Amino acid sequence: MTLKVPVPSEYVFPAGALCLGVSPQIDFERRGEADNQARDKETGERVWVVRVMDLDPEAGKFGRSTEAKVKVVAAQQPVPPPSTVPGYPPAVEFEGLTLTPYVDSQRCKPGRSSGDCRSRTRLRRHGRRYGTPMARKIKDS
Repeated sequence: MTLKVPVPSEYVFPAGALCLGVSPQIDFERRGEADNQARDKETGERVWVVRVMDLDPEAGKFGRSTEAKVKVVAAQQPVPPPSTVPGYPPAVEFEGLTLTPYVDSQRCKPGRSSGDCRSRTRLRRHGRRYGTPMARKIKDS
């Protein structure tokens, strides 16, 4: 069983986020197949990765990247809204956002010290609305 913690978009992106792009999540176990897109384990729907830029000034401290990836479960590829400011990516918010903590199994291997193990968190929006454009505020139905 996977732990999923529901959180509001304002908690994860307090200063907002800009959409940098949407692409399919690749399932590397299906590499070489015509359709190698990952599917959600619970619903069987396609998984999409929305790349966003976190506008929180704290996000880029100490040379860290301000880019984050949010996984979206939907039958069709989400479409970002048009930008309200010419030349800039569109601002987006997410509804139905969950955090999924996990252990980075690549770093936690037998024989390594426990200090080398890292826990991570995935952002995921479990959508139930299909074939609709990604609006300024993404909603579940």
